[in-house]
Amino acid sequence: MFVDLSVPLVTGMPVYPGDPEVEIVPALTTAAEGVNVLALHLGSQSGTHVDAPYHVDDALPALDDLPLERFVGPAAVADARGLPPRSPIPPETLAPHLAPGVILLVATGWAGRWGTTEYLEHPFLSPEAAGLVVASGVRTVGIDALSVDPTPAEDLPAHRALCGAHAVIAENLRNLDPLLEAQAAGRAIEVSLLPIRLQGADGAPVRAVARIG
Repeated sequence: MFVDLSVPLVTGMPVYPGDPEVEIVPALTTAAEGVNVLALHLGSQSGTHVDAPYHVDDALPALDDLPLERFVGPAAVADARGLPPRSPIPPETLAPHLAPGVILLVATGWAGRWGTTEYLEHPFLSPEAAGLVVASGVRTVGIDALSVDPTPAEDLPAHRALCGAHAVIAENLRNLDPLLEAQAAGRAIEVSLLPIRLQGADGAPVRAVARIG
């Protein structure tokens, strides 16, 4: 069973405050040129995407410097649903799901607020939680929210802790509830977060997909 964890890329979709707006329009059409081709204007962090460490520090690895193993592998899902707006996610929520080589997905339930102003009021990883992730050996973290840090944020402590360990961050995921149900039933979960191959990039959109065994 496959589960699509991605939001669609469409004109006018939500973006992080200050990021480029998304515009997707026809460039060629079958009526005029005999083929359909879209023109895309978007930021590297548009929609469901991954952050490379370079996102927060020029000295850290860019997207194409990272091993492909960072983007594909077994997943565990931490249930952080039910928290109030703008709440820090504590380390004890993540701790049972942390092991080297695991892709950690954090379910906040905030994907249901996609497209509303409330989406910016998402829970986020506390600095202690981000530190625990790094100490556990986990190097890929995804969340069904706009950011692993508060939005907006003066600093980005969770980003800096994770990126400083050369970890990958996936944001704007969706459909994590079926994964929580599968995990509770003892079923294995594999996730693919493979990004567009942008050279020297800070991040890129992904078609995030889970396979439930």
